[in-house]
Amino acid sequence: MNIVNILEEIEKVDGEIYERLNPRRAAMKDFFNMGKKITLAAMPLALGSVFQKAYGQSTPTAVNDVLNFALALEYLEYHFYNHALVAAPTLTIPAGAATAAITLIRDHESAHVNLLKGALGASARAEITYAMTDFTAGGTFGDVYSNYGTFLAVAQGFEDTGVRAYKGQAGVLAGNAVLTTALQIHSVEARHASHIRQMRTALSGGTTVYKPWVSLGASGQANDSGVPQVDAVYAGEDATVQAGVTITGINGNANITKAVAVECFDEPLDKASVVNIANLFLKTGFKL
Repeated sequence: MNIVNILEEIEKVDGEIYERLNPRRAAMKDFFNMGKKITLAAMPLALGSVFQKAYGQSTPTAVNDVLNFALALEYLEYHFYNHALVAAPTLTIPAGAATAAITLIRDHESAHVNLLKGALGASARAEITYAMTDFTAGGTFGDVYSNYGTFLAVAQGFEDTGVRAYKGQAGVLAGNAVLTTALQIHSVEARHASHIRQMRTALSGGTTVYKPWVSLGASGQANDSGVPQVDAVYAGEDATVQAGVTITGINGNANITKAVAVECFDEPLDKASVVNIANLFLKTGFKL
């Protein structure tokens, strides 16, 4: 989750968001510079203040909907990792670097939850608790909390979904003081996905190599996870045309194959598709 994507989603329902923020560019610059000096615990209050100033006394319902959608996804990610660390006695995460990595990712997700709750204030959606989740996806991943390999495979699906769902479009922020910080936050999310992939490679002893980025799977489709049940996460990632330009064989270069072209670009995932994926991990009665 990152501020670039939050603002991008808000722009879809409020085309004037940047105009609202632009007159306060100096204040925005101070805020994001301040973010380097204050703790994560203080950031939600600061971000909430920015939105209040941009919109006056209240935030439009449509904007709150975007932020609450983001909050729901962050709750899911937090509970997925937190349960693995504190309440899954049959799951053995290797001590040392592996446990440290999962703990750090969990803490990042917790910080994102607190950030969004602070921005939404009283408009924040009801908390999604662990009891509302089903990380087996209805039994599809029945051993997710007893098999470390399955746990990492599902983690990869979550992280790759997050990168696609909240992919930043830095171009809309060109010239805005928020750009630098937003890109820094987005890069952390991408590193989660990359690191989980490298952890899967390490677990296999190197016999199966998961590249740090999305690439073509053995079937020639974009799902390189080796888990066909998560095909929806990678739908559309095998695109070879960007901005109307065919990337394969570009400029007569035969070395630019489909596999190379796919790895060069991330593809966005629309909200409806993300909701469908998220709902796989929520019990009936609690779906988004």
